Amino acid sequence: MYAYGRNLGLSFQVVDDMLDFTQSAEQLGKPAASDLAKGNLTAPVIFALQSEPELREIIDSEFSDTDSLAAAIELVHRSGGIRRAHELAREKGDLAIQNLQCLPRSDFRSALEKMVEYNLEGIE
Repeated sequence: MYAYGRNLGLSFQVVDDMLDFTQSAEQLGKPAASDLAKGNLTAPVIFALQSEPELREIIDSEFSDTDSLAAAIELVHRSGGIRRAHELAREKGDLAIQNLQCLPRSDFRSALEKMVEYNLEGIE
């Protein structure tokens, strides 16, 4: 069950990271890209940094230029960072469901599987 919880938790966090780039402030209940604005390196940003060196410069500047946050968001989108984060969230979700195979089929197991599916619905 530890592995299930670990993989579900990782999937959940990556989904949350993605929503910061794909949802509006109204939907999130906080400013969009707020993690990036604070300098938090989330999954989409980490993936984007692998192909967009300019993103590192913008983050290191602490978004000192007026449009730098918008430019950073664009780089994350353009780089495929969100797509790669989506793949990671799906991979961890699939692993979480696989981790449940040791349990007999039951309402309990079904509920745990549905938790994974519910988490991934936000990005499908």
